[in-house]
Amino acid sequence: MFARLGIYRASIFAATLLFPVAGLTGNGLFAQTPAAAPAAGPKIGTVKAISGSTITLAPDAGQPVTVNVADGARILQLAPGSKDLKSAQTITLGDIAVGDRILVSGKPDAAGTGPFTASRVILMKAQDIAQEHAKEQADWQKRGTGGLVNAVDPATGTLTISAGAKKIEVHTSSATKFRRYAGASVKFEDAQPSTLAQIQAGDQVRVLGTKSDDGQSIQAEVIVSGSFLHLAGTIASIDAANGTLTLKDLATKRMMTVKITADSDVRQLPAQVATRFAARARGGAADRNGAGNARPAAQSNSAQPQSGAERQRSAGMDLSQMLSRLPTQTISDLKVGDAVMIVASQPEAGSPNVSAVTLLSGVEPILAATPSGSATMSLSPWNVGGSAPEAGGDAPQQ
Repeated sequence: MFARLGIYRASIFAATLLFPVAGLTGNGLFAQTPAAAPAAGPKIGTVKAISGSTITLAPDAGQPVTVNVADGARILQLAPGSKDLKSAQTITLGDIAVGDRILVSGKPDAAGTGPFTASRVILMKAQDIAQEHAKEQADWQKRGTGGLVNAVDPATGTLTISAGAKKIEVHTSSATKFRRYAGASVKFEDAQPSTLAQIQAGDQVRVLGTKSDDGQSIQAEVIVSGSFLHLAGTIASIDAANGTLTLKDLATKRMMTVKITADSDVRQLPAQVATRFAARARGGAADRNGAGNARPAAQSNSAQPQSGAERQRSAGMDLSQMLSRLPTQTISDLKVGDAVMIVASQPEAGSPNVSAVTLLSGVEPILAATPSGSATMSLSPWNVGGSAPEAGGDAPQQ
């Protein structure tokens, strides 16, 4: 999801923009210059180069912009998450470094095609942003949870979700913030403001809030939801030049074309680990040396054998937890005939084309043990590109 999805973006997603643009605009801080000047909105992005009073700005979308900082321009520094300029500190152009995030307001040249002249520059230091992200990530690790939605009760504002074999009640209020993963995007920053009404059974959610002592419920502060496509099968063809592969999904028997993007997280499951998961999914357990000799479920070490559905959810949950520690791959490392499990964006209606959020190879033993592909349902799309999922996959990733 969510470069790779990376570190979690702030719960109100100010960190997605890294400046609360809407709030600042509402206070008139980005008001345009007099009507005679060419109209231009504020520009936001990452500093790529600085030479004298000229900054090369890489916006979040589009081509780099040349920014000339005018003599006498106001240059201010804000802490991440600030919603106005009350706490801003006046700084100099020399305080801005490559990699920092800036928002500039001003005007383009007369033709509207040349350099942008900035009358104000608002800075957030890269290290401050990283520290804020680290705090947010730690909060999600401590107070977050996630799983598949079993039911939604709009009357009480309650969700029931499954985290592995565990059922959790998620209570919402008027203060709960909702975000929805964009169906056609694998970038978490494309998640949009949402509502409880948009969450459906079968969706995947990440929840930040206060958990009950027994862990059976959580009072939600933030809920991030999404509907993802889960595929499992053998690669039929690979077009490395275009970054695509095709496979026949085991569950639907449908041939799908999967796009591997710069945001896709491609990992490889070691053979011994795959064998152990396969044994668990079949209802047995791997022997001590990991060779994968399965025992009947009744002879396992568990006091109460799990049902088949519980075993599949458990296997998928553990896969999600360890995903970030697995070796990474590229499409060039994959081969026709490889068995893969994929979490992908939802396709357009009737389309066989999707973009991969997560792709896991080396899963031949798992698919042989679960030929319907159903064990993939617990492979979380958010467990990509960061270390937080090792703690249980609770933190949405950027």
